[in-house]
Amino acid sequence: MRRIIDWENWIGRRLRLQDLHVFFAVVTDGSMAKAAQRLGITQPAVSRVIADLEHNLSARLLDRGPRGVAPTMFGRALIKRGSAAFDELKQAVADIETLTDPASGEIRIGCPEGIATAVLGPILKEFLRQHPRAIADVNALAPSTVAGLEERKHDLVVTRLMPAQRRLGTEFNVEILFDDPLVVVTSAESPWARRRKVDLAELIDEPWLLTEPGSWNFAAVVEAFKARGLDIPKIVLTAGSIDLRAQFLADGQYIGAFALSNARMIAERYALKILPVDWKVDASSVALITLKHRILNPTVERFIEHLRKSIAAAGRPR
Repeated sequence: MRRIIDWENWIGRRLRLQDLHVFFAVVTDGSMAKAAQRLGITQPAVSRVIADLEHNLSARLLDRGPRGVAPTMFGRALIKRGSAAFDELKQAVADIETLTDPASGEIRIGCPEGIATAVLGPILKEFLRQHPRAIADVNALAPSTVAGLEERKHDLVVTRLMPAQRRLGTEFNVEILFDDPLVVVTSAESPWARRRKVDLAELIDEPWLLTEPGSWNFAAVVEAFKARGLDIPKIVLTAGSIDLRAQFLADGQYIGAFALSNARMIAERYALKILPVDWKVDASSVALITLKHRILNPTVERFIEHLRKSIAAAGRPR
C-alpha cells in the first residue's frame, strides 16, 4: 500500500461505514452468501464491496476456500481497528442519548459469578434504584478474563486478580478495589467453630471442599499445606459452585476455603463460621479493569464512581 499523506481525505473518499459493515458481516457469517441474506442484499453486491475494499487498501482481506471465507492478517487488522471505530460511534450515539436524558444509559459489565453475587450485586442494585432509566447487562466470565473489553462487549470488568496478574498489559487500566484473602470456613455447629485458634496441621485429615484443580482456591490451599511440610489434605469435593459447597458445609462435617467476600455472604445464610486459622496464602484482589483510551458513556462513568464510593464506604480491607 502506498504511503498516504492526507489520511482524513483519503479515508473519507475511499472507506465507507456501510462497506465496513458488510465486511464485518461476511467475517461473522464466514460466507458471502449468508452475509448477503442477512443484510438483505445480493451476493454480487457483497462481492463488489469486498473487492472494492481490497482494491482501495491494496491488500487481500479474505481467504476464500470451499468451506467459506476467513480473514487474512490484513483482514484481522481491519476488524480490530474497525471494530474500535464502530464502538466509538456507538458510544457517541449513547452519549447523545444520555445527554438528552442524564438518568438513562447502558452499562455492560463482565464479572465472575462469585464477585457478582457477593460484591457487585448490592452495589449495582442501589445504583439502578438511583437511576431507574439506566440499563445494566452483566455477563458471567472466568476470573481475570478481559477479552470482552478488547472486543468492546464490556464497558468494564470487575474480577479477581492474583498479584502476578495485576499487570495485564499496557492497553488496560487496572484499579485494585480491595484485597480479598482466602479463609477457612466450616459449619457454626462444628466442634472446630468453638476453637479460638486452629492450627492448619490439625485440619489435614478433615474432609475438604475446594474449587476445581488449577484454580486459585485449590492451589492456595495445597501450597499452604506444603509450606508447612504437610501432605495435601483430604479433598472430597471440588466444585465451582459457591452454593453447592456451602450446602455441604452446612452439614457440619466438612471444611472449605472461600474468598473472604464470599465467606461473609454465605456465613449467615448457611450458618457457617470463619475459622481462626493462621496460614500464609497469597491474597487475591478484586479489581476494576477498563480499556485505555476508550471513552466511556456518562452512565458508565457514574456507575464506576458509585462502585468506588460504595466499596470505600463498606471499609473493605486493602
